[in-house]
Amino acid sequence: MRSYLTGPAGTRAAALAAALLLLAGGGPAVADDGRADRDFTIEDPRITESSGLAASRAHPGIYWTHNDSDDGPYVFAVDSRTGKTVATITMRGVGEPRDVEGISIGPDGDIYVGDIGDNLDGSWSHVWIYRFPEPKELRDATVTAVQYDVKYADGPRNAEALMVHPKTGRVYIASKNGDGGGLYEGPAKLTTGAVNTFRRVDEVPWVTDGAFSPDGGSLVLRSYFSARVYDFEDGRLGESEAVAAPFQRQAESVTYTADGSALMFGSEGLRSGVVRVEVAGREGGRDGAPSKGGDEAGDQGGDRERGSGSGSAAADGSGDGNVALGAAVLVGIAVLWLGLRRRRG
Repeated sequence: MRSYLTGPAGTRAAALAAALLLLAGGGPAVADDGRADRDFTIEDPRITESSGLAASRAHPGIYWTHNDSDDGPYVFAVDSRTGKTVATITMRGVGEPRDVEGISIGPDGDIYVGDIGDNLDGSWSHVWIYRFPEPKELRDATVTAVQYDVKYADGPRNAEALMVHPKTGRVYIASKNGDGGGLYEGPAKLTTGAVNTFRRVDEVPWVTDGAFSPDGGSLVLRSYFSARVYDFEDGRLGESEAVAAPFQRQAESVTYTADGSALMFGSEGLRSGVVRVEVAGREGGRDGAPSKGGDEAGDQGGDRERGSGSGSAAADGSGDGNVALGAAVLVGIAVLWLGLRRRRG
């Protein structure tokens, strides 16, 4: 029989739980004005582990997503106006997906799906990328996808971020490691007749997802508690700035809106929320850089935190703000759990 806190202790626990849910993004909702590309909640009960997001190029306001491991060869089109799934795509011609972690759309309009996760950090000698044209009509369909075998030049590793450059069509993968990861560049053109070797070209922090800006001049990489936008030129990372990413329960995805005006941050979980954070061009006019709407007084040596949005964390000028918030929430959860344990004892 379960035991619940009652009286003053129960009141305090309920208040703490409510506050934690608010901090953890417990209140995502569809925008009141009904416009596309605003905060929304994924309503489909089948989507419980949304691990990647990609803004449709053909259908304004539509976002492609997929579940994590062991869900099958499915990709979902979700309407940001309502949060409802408007098309389910079943991929055929591919093997059984193992751990699908990323999704991106290339300059040719093809959707790339990254079966690149490896939670045992190197147990699989190769991973896969699936590719198919973005459907012209939004309806349930089965499509024939191309499957590419992928390996890394420096050995197997875990990864969750797949990014296709919107101008060159080159595919990049960011690996995930407790000590940081690497940015890997694929061959100029993926082929089906041989293994496609990805080579490490730069170092990156812990990454759960990433996306290029529509003009290809910026690359955003996110983790559980933070995000950074990098200049990207000639296939290499340049200067970076912190973004005021929202704190979410399991921060697994990010993409730019199709027009590059905002970043959309997603999370795993049933009825998970997608949060919009505004971005704007840097001085000099490049799209896709963090918004300059933050507090200039908080700038520290060029490592500035930018971005604003209804669901974003407070842009307090410190790149560590989201980490501190996340730590505070985790401590609060631990206190609540211990209180419940004592009561049940």
